[in-house]
Amino acid sequence: MTAAASITCRFPLLSPPRGIGISLVYHDPSMMKKTLAALLVLAVVAGSALFWLSRNLDGLVKGAIENYGSAMTQAKVTVGSVKISSADGKGSISHLTIGNPSGFQTPHALQVAQVEVEVDLASLAKDVVVIHRIDIEAPDVIYEKGDALTNFDTVIKNIGSAVGSDQNQSQGEPKKVGKKLIVELFTLRDAKAQASAAFMQGKAVAVAMPDITIKDIGRAKGGVTPGELGQEIAGALKAKLTGASSIELLKKSSSQTLDLLGPAVKGLFK
Repeated sequence: MTAAASITCRFPLLSPPRGIGISLVYHDPSMMKKTLAALLVLAVVAGSALFWLSRNLDGLVKGAIENYGSAMTQAKVTVGSVKISSADGKGSISHLTIGNPSGFQTPHALQVAQVEVEVDLASLAKDVVVIHRIDIEAPDVIYEKGDALTNFDTVIKNIGSAVGSDQNQSQGEPKKVGKKLIVELFTLRDAKAQASAAFMQGKAVAVAMPDITIKDIGRAKGGVTPGELGQEIAGALKAKLTGASSIELLKKSSSQTLDLLGPAVKGLFK
């Protein structure tokens, strides 16, 4: 065999054509072992992270709702407990209370014993988390008219300010990219709604409130931030409550209370 055709080959039955120079590069076995070991470590770390997430998901969701919700709305948000199955993503949020911002006299804006949820667990590791369903049944909702704004107007304004401050970072700061959300179905039904005003000193009268159904929140935008989701839901609540809290419906709901309050009630819930 000529020098031009010389070759180091681990397969003796295979030989290159005469006159052609071939150079075969083989991986160092020790390097392959190190690479496989690194991949194994990454797999173990990823698996451990997913296991930790599944075991601690309830506490993470509870903390996020209370801390982030309170900061965004500037009202106290509390949750009794969160239970989400690591098998199918179905679960519940128990004893959720959204308080009122400062300056309002009623005990809360919304309170509900249980919220049913269903999360796409596979999406938790992605930039956009998909929530298949949020179902709020029989919440206690209070719509209070303050001196200038209602409690829901104030909550929406506070969330808007928080969202705006996140979006208007100075150019020198790195852009904060958090998780976005898509909610495929949001329902709120059988609400116990009440309306109040500043001069009523924390008292309220019952009003009827239609059910709310919203589909594919954030789908068209490729996801919304938690703040934008809160704005949309609070806005939908306000729209339903504004219609329910008209003076005509208030008269039908509690004529005796309104007789005592007199004509000052008129125009407060427009």
